[in-house]
Amino acid sequence: MKFVLLLCVMVAAVVADEKYTDKYDNIDLDEILSNKRLLDAHYKCVMDKGKCTAEGKELKDHLTEAIENGCAKCTENQEKGAQKVIDHLIKNELDMWRELAAKYDPTGNWRKKYEDRARAAGIVIPAE
Repeated sequence: MKFVLLLCVMVAAVVADEKYTDKYDNIDLDEILSNKRLLDAHYKCVMDKGKCTAEGKELKDHLTEAIENGCAKCTENQEKGAQKVIDHLIKNELDMWRELAAKYDPTGNWRKKYEDRARAAGIVIPAE
């Protein structure tokens, strides 16, 4: 019985370690998305065109993996935030979205999924 309990604790510890840090989960995404200067700064960071803040570096370090694994290691807040940012970019900053998708999802495997979600939310995406 003790072995089973120990095994459960070990599995829980491994599962907990598989998530990205939640250190930046409380960032005010609405403030960033509504402020062109802040949005541009974060965009330049992840596109290797500018300096990164600590949270921007954290995002950039995990962005490719998060896209490739469907945000499997994201916390609930991170997953909701990612969808909010993607929807905003598709709706309001389509060129920015397309450049990010080209860099981080060159095969387009995940782009379609995110754009389909945006369409389901009523966002119209003009043809390229």
